[in-house]
Amino acid sequence: MDVFETLNGLSISYEKFDHAPVYTCEEANLINTHISGAKTKNLFLRDRKGKRHFLVVVSDEKQVDLNFLSDCLDVKQLSFASPERLDKYLDTKPGSVSILGVINDPDGFVELIVDQDIWQSEALQCHPLVNTSTLVIKLSDIETLFEHLGRVSKIIKL
Repeated sequence: MDVFETLNGLSISYEKFDHAPVYTCEEANLINTHISGAKTKNLFLRDRKGKRHFLVVVSDEKQVDLNFLSDCLDVKQLSFASPERLDKYLDTKPGSVSILGVINDPDGFVELIVDQDIWQSEALQCHPLVNTSTLVIKLSDIETLFEHLGRVSKIIKL
């Protein structure tokens, strides 16, 4: 699915900022100093057997304790999923992972985990599944998107 087609079809407003490709939060912070909204870091994880996959969205300055998160999710040994799995489940590449990836997961194979601090923000920054743009979207519009997609996120204090 096309991200912009989906957002526009739901009348979800966003601000779009085009920029050079960024692959890390540090690179994004050097470019996006003037952009409003909570800055996010997105992790695509899998359990030990590769049966469960998770898209974890946290504030860009947070470190995620994978052992703590494993306990919260009642899974064994979380690790980063391969680029091949990222492509298969969210149809994107490393460096472009975003909360908007759920648009490409209509069957809900990937569980969405959002840090409580992000969920309390008024708006957040995210890639439109390419790392050459940043969107700012109100959280209420993200909730509209999730409702449309039939997605439920698990909110955890990380």
